[in-house]
Amino acid sequence: MMKYRELGSTGIKVSSLCLGTMQFGWTADKATSFGILSAAYQAGINFIDTADVYSHWVDGNPGGVSEEIIGKWWKQAQIPRENLVIATKVRGEMGNPPTEGLSGKRILKMVDDSLRRLQVDYIDLYQAHWADNETEIEETLCAFDELVQSGKVRAIGCSNYSAAELTEALEVSERFGLARYETLQPHYNLVHRDEYERDLAEICREKKIGVIPYSPLAAGFLTGKYRRESKPDSARAEAVAKYYTEKNWLLLDKMNEIALACGATVAQIALAWQLADLTISSPIIGANSITQLEDSLGAVEISLNSQEKALLDKLSS
Repeated sequence: MMKYRELGSTGIKVSSLCLGTMQFGWTADKATSFGILSAAYQAGINFIDTADVYSHWVDGNPGGVSEEIIGKWWKQAQIPRENLVIATKVRGEMGNPPTEGLSGKRILKMVDDSLRRLQVDYIDLYQAHWADNETEIEETLCAFDELVQSGKVRAIGCSNYSAAELTEALEVSERFGLARYETLQPHYNLVHRDEYERDLAEICREKKIGVIPYSPLAAGFLTGKYRRESKPDSARAEAVAKYYTEKNWLLLDKMNEIALACGATVAQIALAWQLADLTISSPIIGANSITQLEDSLGAVEISLNSQEKALLDKLSS
């Protein structure tokens, strides 16, 4: 059964797994995407994460396609708007002629485009996709604050921010009485821990910031399909190759042992490891098929004991 957690200090209740949608309109067509969204909703997932740029990097894809699919799905399925927590992001290159960044003027324009594509009157969580060193953070936060005050956005967050960038943003919000980043979306998993744990984790704990990790399965490396002796030729093979170390193979061996003992899959163990940390609001899972989705959903039924958790911490430290 799906569990729910508060998203930082926002008061927003989100499912303990968040459905990521980068693949919609890219590796999952509209019909497949609709099926995944419906299956996720029926399983209790209320939290959906996207971005305006998804998937702009694909030939013929102008960006905004994932948002459009989500908008068409919830309207067609007649899902009550209040039953969904919809998060999207702004920063990347979009438009014709293309623009990018987090200037105040651009944010105020781009949010309206996202609202239109998502077919919503408000966005639950509007996030800076990554920092913009060309724009003063005060300007960015003033625009976000205007959106919160107007009701177009319920809360704001950031993704891919360093500890220094997040700290500065929080200080500026406090100094000027502006809406603050309530969430952080970091790259975090069992084989990519230091970037988040070194400095960001303590800030998030201290400031009660919701944490929504992306790539919890390390681009598929933590699904168990990769082995020393068997490395499938997948679309993500190049991205995964950096994890081919003896330390990580030993980690996978132990994860497989734990999975067998729990009647689970390796992917479920990787997600259960994150869910065991109550400071993690909702790991972002992606799926190109309902089968992949169902595998990830099984993680909410897995509870690692303290010895298993400690062992995975040690092997992946």
